[in-house]
Amino acid sequence: MTKIAIVTGGNQGLGLALVRGLCRLPDHVVYLAARDRQRGLAAVRSLENEGLAPRLEILDVRDTEAVQACARTLAERHGGVDVVISNAAARIGRDVPNADQVRPFVDTNNHGTQRMIDAFGPVLNDGARFVVVASAFGTAASLDPRLRDRFDVARASAADITAVMDAYAAAVEAGRDAEEGWPAWINPPSKVGQVAATKVFARDLAEEAERRDILVNAACPGLVDTDASRPWFDDMSGAASPDEAAVDVLWLATLPAGMREPYGELVQYRKVLPFGG
Repeated sequence: MTKIAIVTGGNQGLGLALVRGLCRLPDHVVYLAARDRQRGLAAVRSLENEGLAPRLEILDVRDTEAVQACARTLAERHGGVDVVISNAAARIGRDVPNADQVRPFVDTNNHGTQRMIDAFGPVLNDGARFVVVASAFGTAASLDPRLRDRFDVARASAADITAVMDAYAAAVEAGRDAEEGWPAWINPPSKVGQVAATKVFARDLAEEAERRDILVNAACPGLVDTDASRPWFDDMSGAASPDEAAVDVLWLATLPAGMREPYGELVQYRKVLPFGG
């Protein structure tokens, strides 16, 4: 039976490696979703030169209507989706003030994740796997204890998590983030928000997911040697290549039918990282 898969941010780095890995699986139709058409076409051509056959989908996860339209299109074309890997992420620059980049960063990484959840959650097929690419920074340990109850995944709604991230971005823009206890680097709060959104989605879907054999998780690929990572780490000697890092993410995205765990977790190297609180 043919499976339908989509990877956002699929034109480079880890996303491209994830598309490559899915394309190598039998009976998979794989959509490489990219924001920029020319970069998307170049990525598709590179994989075609390897004998693979991804399909290009132009998708900006910052655009709610575009994400919803993409989900509708795939559902109408194929009847539903079997694998969703929400991987699109904005870059942050070391030399750019946080206040100047936090809003688009949150809009892409956090609200983009939620847009994918909202649009693709309703079109998941039985047996589907939904994976959000996040980070080990996405646990409560990354936050000052004063902030942890803002990400109460047992009680918070998706709208609550979105509101927290908007409030965080506003605090950074206003210069209040340090006094509120937020980290100096804007990546950890964003990753916590991504994982929290994933866990809330999994919680709300749990009964249906068990009945329909759906799994929802977040994945930490570890340190990956990409253009986005290199400016932030002085020593990349232990970093995995994108293809190496993709292996465990793809394991999570293709868990066999009947698996019940992991579910609603942040997973790194096939082990669950406790979210904390």
